[in-house]
This record gives sequence, structure tokens and C-alpha cells, in this order.
Amino acid sequence: MKNLVLDVLKPHSPPLPEFASFLTELDGIERVDITLVEMDEKTESLKVELSGSAIDYEALKEHVGKQGAVIHSVDHVVVEK
Repeated sequence: MKNLVLDVLKPHSPPLPEFASFLTELDGIERVDITLVEMDEKTESLKVELSGSAIDYEALKEHVGKQGAVIHSVDHVVVEK
């Protein structure tokens, strides 16, 4: 996969810049664009746009879980051969 747009729910910590940098630690992810959609007392709903050479979705799910985040949905996918 080259591009993904995800609906992600995460706790307030870590802050968005730190969370974005954390996502780029995963092999295959070269660009992260995060928009805060909604915030409540304990969590943040995010629109996360990822670009890269070869994004591994299963590895990504496990990686975001390390920060207490969960992927609610995949809203857009781009795959190239």
C-alpha cells in the first residue's frame, strides 16, 4: 500500500507531534499527516493520512497499539504495482 487514510482513536498522551513521529518509525512509512477531528476528556479522534513505499497494515495496527491507540476504520487506500 502506498497511501492510507485512517480513523484513529488515541489517548491524549502522547501529544500529536510525538505520535506522528512515532508512526514514521515504522518501515515503509515516509509521510504522516494528522488532523484532530474531535477531543473529549480522555481521548482524541484523528484522521491519519499515511504515505510510503510499502505500508504494512498489520504491522501498523500493532505499532499504534503500543501508544494505546486503535484504528477504528480504513477510510481510503491507494495500492500501486
